[in-house]
Amino acid sequence: MKRLIGVALLLILTGCQDMPLETEAADTFIVSPTNDDLRLVRGYRSTDDDCQLTGETAFTVDFLDDAADLVSCPSGSDAAQSLVDMYSARQVAKTGGYTVYSVPRR
Repeated sequence: MKRLIGVALLLILTGCQDMPLETEAADTFIVSPTNDDLRLVRGYRSTDDDCQLTGETAFTVDFLDDAADLVSCPSGSDAAQSLVDMYSARQVAKTGGYTVYSVPRR
């Protein structure tokens, strides 16, 4: 019995040595859904914004406007809600996990 406990402790301690003590920020990233209908250009409000400035595709061509930016956000995300709250964004479409908004230019 003592031998079994000793082996178990040895295995536990060996496993702990391989675990990193802290995770570096470079290992953290946000994964957004992919969508063939949208050409996501860059973050809209910042480089790491989940809401992305959206370029012209066959799907988006009817939503483009000279007086507004077309922006796509993961559907239901906090980023999408803050876009609506901050910029009076108007929803124009949904596709493959994204909601597409028309954002009036200031």
